[in-house]
Amino acid sequence: MTPVLQADSIHKVFGPRTVLTAATLRAVPGQLTYLVGRNGCGKSTLLRIAAGELQAEGGVVFYKGRAMLRPRWHRLARAGFAYLPDRELLAPRRTLREHLDVVVRQFGLPEPSDAVRRCGVERLLDVPCASLSTGERRRAELATILARRPDCLLADEPHRHIDPEDRAVISEALRDLARTGCAVVVTGHELEDLIRAADAVTWCTDGTTYELGSAKEALGHWRLVREYMGARRATELLEELEAIR
Repeated sequence: MTPVLQADSIHKVFGPRTVLTAATLRAVPGQLTYLVGRNGCGKSTLLRIAAGELQAEGGVVFYKGRAMLRPRWHRLARAGFAYLPDRELLAPRRTLREHLDVVVRQFGLPEPSDAVRRCGVERLLDVPCASLSTGERRRAELATILARRPDCLLADEPHRHIDPEDRAVISEALRDLARTGCAVVVTGHELEDLIRAADAVTWCTDGTTYELGSAKEALGHWRLVREYMGARRATELLEELEAIR
């Protein structure tokens, strides 16, 4: 299937350090892609370039078939693109309801009751965002994105520093979003949670990326197993996936 978004042959340098040499990322409709890799390998950098937060030294980003030589987040947003960065998005003094009202007005959308339900934030609607826990805030941020009904979502470390219950809610909300036809890409080190949710796995390493296929295929990839997750962990996860799918 044709990707909604493709960052192709991305090259990025920070000072004397080359982070990405020829990395490619594809976001495919109806598919949740897990972008996996060690800290510092360039996963977040690749997402930020695809979202227009960073400018690459080389490569090009395509969105809905159009080359975006200098992609800009706000322009992509008007065309159905959403980005959940690894930082706080919500104004601390505003409530979630106020944020959702802005989204509804700005994008001319219906009431966001479905997004609120998916993220389990019904009781948080009138709480100032500064009072939310880390997991509650992450679910609230995701609700504001789901309310927009995006065609493509890049989510950077959505499970970071939150408890298992919040991770489960977010994983299921992302899976539901992919089922509606949205192209979803997610990063994170919570391997067990993300590999269960993934339709496809892309490995970021050595400045480039490798598309490894399905979660089961990735768990059988000898180099990923050897260099990232370990044989025992991979075997246990593969057995679990075979039992539930």
